[in-house]
Amino acid sequence: MENLYLAAGVVLAYLAGSIPSSVWIGKIFYGIDVRTQGSGNAGATNTIRVLGAKAGIPVMLFDVFKGWFAVFLWHFFAPETLSHEQLVWYKIVLGTAAVIGHVYPVFAQFRGGKGIATLLGVGIALYPESALFVFILFALILTLTHYVSVSSITASLSFPLVVVFVFNQQSVPLIVLAIFVALFVPFTHRSNIKRLLNGTESKFSFKRKQKTGDKSH
Repeated sequence: MENLYLAAGVVLAYLAGSIPSSVWIGKIFYGIDVRTQGSGNAGATNTIRVLGAKAGIPVMLFDVFKGWFAVFLWHFFAPETLSHEQLVWYKIVLGTAAVIGHVYPVFAQFRGGKGIATLLGVGIALYPESALFVFILFALILTLTHYVSVSSITASLSFPLVVVFVFNQQSVPLIVLAIFVALFVPFTHRSNIKRLLNGTESKFSFKRKQKTGDKSH
C-alpha cells in the first residue's frame, strides 16, 4: 500500500508538471498556439516573445509553482516509515516528474518547454537559498547579455558549485540532483548553443515580437 501511495504521488507530480499554461493561455485568450511561433517552445520565454509579458509572466510564475507544488506533494503521499534520506530522494523524484511533465506534457501532445522555470520551482522547494542565489545570477547575466539561453546554462553550471561551496550542502541526494541540473540544462539547450556559436541566437526582450521566424530559447 505504501508503494501505491508513493507511485500515486509521482503520477500526480507528472500531471501537475504537464499542465501547459503557455499553450492554454495562448489558445484561449489569443487564439495562438505558441508552439507554432517563435522558437516553437511551450515555455515562458517563448510566450513572452510571442504573446508579450502580460501572458508570459503568469506562465512563468505558474511553471515555477508547478515545480514547487510537485515537491510539496510529499506531505500527502510519503509514509512516515521513510528514512530522512529516502524522503529526500522521494522529493527529488517528485520534482523530476514535474520537470518531465513540463518537457513532455501529456495534455499537450508531449510537446512542452525546456523545464527551466519548473526546475526553479523544484530548487526553491529543496534548496531555497541556493535557488535564490542562482536566480539572481541568472537575472544578472540576462541583464548583461540579453540571452536567456546563456543565462540558463551559466546558472545551471554554477548550481552544484553554489550548493556545495557556498551553502555547504551535505546531503548526497541533493548534491547529485544539483550535478544533474548542471548536465540537464545544457543538454536541453543544444540547439541554442549551436546558434550562439553561429551568432544567430536571438536576444530576449519583454516586448512582444511580431515576426514568427525566430528560433531562440
